[in-house]
Amino acid sequence: MNEILEERWQLARERILEIPTETQVPEPYRDYFIRTARFLRQVFGILDIRKSGQWDALTLKERREWNQVLYEDILPQNYQNSYGNPRYAKTMLGKDFGKALSALYSQIRGSIVFVFEDRLWDLTVLGELFLEIYGEFTADALPEAENLHHILYSYIRDYCDDMMEYRVREMVDPKLDFAVSIIMEKDLTDLRYLYDFGEYISDNEYKTAEFLNRLSQEEIDRMAQTYTEGYRMGFVNNGIDLGKKKTVNIRYTLGFERMIRSAVLQFEKMGLKPVIYRSATHLINKRQHLRIGYFGGIPNQQFDYDHRNDAALYLTEEMVSRKLRALQNGFENCKELANTHAGPAVMETFGETPFVPKSVDCAYELTEKQQKLVVRMDTESSQITNRYIIGDERSFTIIAWPVPEIGESFEEIFRETIKINTLDYKKYQKIQQCMIDALDEGTAVHIKGSNGNRTDLTVCLISLADPARQTIFENCVADVNIPVGEVFTSPKLAGTSGVLHVTRVFLNGLEYRDLWLRFEDGMIRDYGCENFSGEEENRAYIRENVLHQHDGLPMGEFAVGTNTTAYVMAKKYQISPRLPILIAEKTGPHFAVGDTCYSWAEDNPVYNPDGKEVIARDNEVSVRRRENPSEAYFGCHTDITIPYDELEYIRILRRDGQILPLIEKGRFVLPGTEELNVPFSG
Repeated sequence: MNEILEERWQLARERILEIPTETQVPEPYRDYFIRTARFLRQVFGILDIRKSGQWDALTLKERREWNQVLYEDILPQNYQNSYGNPRYAKTMLGKDFGKALSALYSQIRGSIVFVFEDRLWDLTVLGELFLEIYGEFTADALPEAENLHHILYSYIRDYCDDMMEYRVREMVDPKLDFAVSIIMEKDLTDLRYLYDFGEYISDNEYKTAEFLNRLSQEEIDRMAQTYTEGYRMGFVNNGIDLGKKKTVNIRYTLGFERMIRSAVLQFEKMGLKPVIYRSATHLINKRQHLRIGYFGGIPNQQFDYDHRNDAALYLTEEMVSRKLRALQNGFENCKELANTHAGPAVMETFGETPFVPKSVDCAYELTEKQQKLVVRMDTESSQITNRYIIGDERSFTIIAWPVPEIGESFEEIFRETIKINTLDYKKYQKIQQCMIDALDEGTAVHIKGSNGNRTDLTVCLISLADPARQTIFENCVADVNIPVGEVFTSPKLAGTSGVLHVTRVFLNGLEYRDLWLRFEDGMIRDYGCENFSGEEENRAYIRENVLHQHDGLPMGEFAVGTNTTAYVMAKKYQISPRLPILIAEKTGPHFAVGDTCYSWAEDNPVYNPDGKEVIARDNEVSVRRRENPSEAYFGCHTDITIPYDELEYIRILRRDGQILPLIEKGRFVLPGTEELNVPFSG
C-alpha cells in the first residue's frame, strides 16, 4: 500500500509542477491554476528541504522567511488579490466558479501542515483533487459549475471515513505525538523550534516564547501548576476517579511551550500522558471559523470567517449520516483510548486586536435546510463523543494568558494576570458563601442595567426542598475555571423573562455591538445587534454565531462574578474589550445561553465546600435527556457578561416577599461581601 501511495504521490506532484508552463486553460481561469500550482511548488520545496535534512540547518532568519512565503498570500495586506478571498475569486472567476475555486484554494492551503507532519496520504488526495478540477478546465468547453460542486462533494464523501477516523485518533491517542515531540525534545531557548510546527508564526507567538525564556524555571513551574492543579481539583471536587484515566488533551496557542513542557511533566506525575492535536485542517473536521486544538498565529481572521460556511459544499442528509457513522466507527476503533481519556486542559490567550468581521455576499452560506442539518450533526456528534469519552467521568480546566499584541504594557499585564490566576481562593470561597446563603433564600433575582445598558431581567431560581442540606448556587473557586470568582446556577426557565443587553462584547472572537436578547420563560424569543446596517443581517449574524442555527436557546446559566481585582486591572490598562470570556465572566453578572454547566453530567452529585449538595443542575429543557437527548442538548454554552459599570443593581427577591440587595450601582452591598469593593478604591 505504501508503494502504491508513493506512486500516486509522485504522479500527482510531477503533474502539478507542469501546470505553470501550460496554456490549455483559457483566461481568466489559467491564472488561478498557475498561482495555486506555484503555491504547491513552494510547499513541495519545504518537503524536499525537510526530507534532505537541510531544514535543521536553516537559520532563524531563513525559517522565518519560509514561514512568510507560505502564508503571505492570505495576509491582510495581500488578501484583496488572493484567490482565498471569495470577493476576489468572484471578480476574477465569476460567480459560477468563484465560490467553489476559492473554497478549493482554502483547502489546498492545508497542505502546509501535512508537509510538516509527513502526512503523505493527505498531500496525495488533495493534489489529486486539484488535478481533477484542473482537468475540467483543460477540456474543449468550460465545465458546468455544478460539476465542480459534484467533484468537491465526491472528494469529501469518498474520504470522509479516513479523515474522521484519523481525527478521532488525534483526539485520544498519545502515540500521535508530533507536537509533543517538539515541545519535549527541542531546545526551547532556540526559537527556531517555533517554525517546526508548520503554523503561521506572528509576533505574538515569537515574543511570547521570548518573554517566557526570560522567566525562571520556578516561575514557569508555578504558572503551570496553577493550570494542572486546577485540572486535578476538578476531579476531586466532582468525586471523579482520576486514577482510571491515562491521557489528557492539552490545547494551547504556540509560544507557551516552556509552560506546556512543565505542565506535561506535572500531568505525568498524575499518570496522564499528553494528547496535543492541531486545530482541524480538513473541511469535514472543521466547525466554522473556530479553532479547537493547538494553533499558531491566525494569518487573517477575515479569511477564516469568509470560509466558515464552506461546509455548504457537503451538508446533505447523506453526508451528515456518513459523517456521524465515521465518528462512531472512529471511536469504536479507539474505544479503550477514549474511555481512559480524562478531558481537555485548555490554555487560552487574550489581547489580540478585536476582530470585526466584514459581511461577504459571495462566500458560501448555509441554506435553511443545511442549518437544521448542522444542529442535528452537532447534537448527535456530542452524543457519540459522550458515549465514549464518558461525560460524567471526565473533567477539564481553562486558564488564559495575555499576548504581546495587547500593547506596550504586555509584561506588566502578564505579571498582573499571574496574580489574578493565583488569588487566595479560600478568601473568595468564604465571601461567595455569604452570597450563596442569601441567594438560597430567593425565588428570583432581578438584574437592571445602567449607563446605557438596557438590561431588565428577572431570573427565576429552583426551589429548595431541604435548605439544611441543599443549595442552588455552586461556589466556584479556582479549579476547572481559572481564575477564581463566581457563584452560578442553572436557572428555572419558567418565569425567567426580560431583556439582556450589553453595549459591546466579544464572543468566540467576534465583536457584538449593542447585543440584546429577549427571554420568555427562559428561552430566547427575539434578538438583535447593531453590527451591520440591516436588521436581517444582524439577526443572521446572531443566529449563526450565538444561537448556532437554533431557533432559540435556553438560559443555561446565571452567575455573579466576584473578581473585582481582574475588573480593575482591565480598567487600569484599558483592555476590557480584550479580556477573554474566561476572565470577563468573573467581572460582573453573566448569563450563558445553551446548555447548562452540568451538561452530560447532571446525575453526578456536586457539593459545595460547606457540604451542601448543589441541586440546580438541570432545567426544564435538559431534563428531557432521559427521553430524548437530541431535545435536551444544544452543543453550545456562550457566556455574556454585564460589566460592573453598566450595572444598576442585582436584587434578590426572597420567599418572604422582601427584597435583598446584592449589588447597587456596581458595588457589592450584601453584608459579608464588602471586601470585594476594595480593589475599586485601590
